[in-house]
Amino acid sequence: MRITFLLPCDNLTGGARVVAVHARELMALGHEVLVVTCAPDAPSWRERLRGVFKGQGRAAPTPPTAGHIALSGVPHKVMPRPGPITAADVPDADVIVATWWETAVWMHALPASKGRRVHLIQGYEVWLGAQHVPQVHAALRLPNTKIAISRDLKQTIESALGPLGITVVPNAVDPRQFDAPPRVRNAQPTVGFVYAQAAIKGADICARACELARERLPGLRVLAFGTDAPSQQVPLPEGTAYFHRPAQDRLREHYAACDVWLFGSRLDSFGLPILEAMACRTPVIAVPIGAAPDLLAGGAGCLVPSESPQAMADAIVRLCTQAEADWQRQSDLAHATAQGYTWREAAQRIVTLLERPPSGG
Repeated sequence: MRITFLLPCDNLTGGARVVAVHARELMALGHEVLVVTCAPDAPSWRERLRGVFKGQGRAAPTPPTAGHIALSGVPHKVMPRPGPITAADVPDADVIVATWWETAVWMHALPASKGRRVHLIQGYEVWLGAQHVPQVHAALRLPNTKIAISRDLKQTIESALGPLGITVVPNAVDPRQFDAPPRVRNAQPTVGFVYAQAAIKGADICARACELARERLPGLRVLAFGTDAPSQQVPLPEGTAYFHRPAQDRLREHYAACDVWLFGSRLDSFGLPILEAMACRTPVIAVPIGAAPDLLAGGAGCLVPSESPQAMADAIVRLCTQAEADWQRQSDLAHATAQGYTWREAAQRIVTLLERPPSGG
């Protein structure tokens, strides 16, 4: 099949990474793929995210950098303007895939020659403000084949809009990038998390949990990485080993250096770092957001209440001081669980779905 993906822009977000990996895996299965992205807009996606919740401030814009699409090496067309993407901008194809509510609207206006319309839903994208909710809802109601990246996301959307015929194809992990050999727990307990200035990502919750846990584990080491430079608005715990924009092939080292990985997001449709850490044999403490309840149901970590640094700190102490055999069991379970989520299988599920006759528009 000839498959075109539409993105608002290329960047280093998890959503762009998902599209890049899907494109690569679909090509490996023999399909012809093109990813079309708009020129970066102002303010950027990441800068808009930073202002979602009050009290977090706004950092200076970060300099442009290559995104996941460009880094993946898949066929990529960058528009000379922010958007919209029109019929003249994309080739005729068998399938065209929107990956954001605006691209779903643009896709709907394209002629049938551009391909069967598919909406890869990566989030319930109402977080930019109440004024966008009617537009997002209208985009989600458009007739097309709908794929959500988690069961939680499907349930959230359909609880608001009613049944939409959404199929769930969970995100996955690349075992070539995220893997680690069996290991013992560190002699000095070490926890890690993804740092971001956007309050929506919950780095402040994870940081505070580490500080509280240090009251009972004075030697607790903290590791973090992210694409944002640390700021006074979202400070890191004292002595944190911070890796700013680490190379993708170094991420496994950071995950595997930890005894526990933290996930405190206030809003997330999946939570890729959970699965990536698990693939590197690191148990996870997570809030019940996105795919966390499904991923941790087998015992590869634990869930804690949202917006509760104290509950997360209690879990850190518990996992870092439990019997070595219990930690080892969780580490092995984490790895085994992650092995059940592969991008190749996800791509094949999408192909199988697209080979069926469409049930909607």
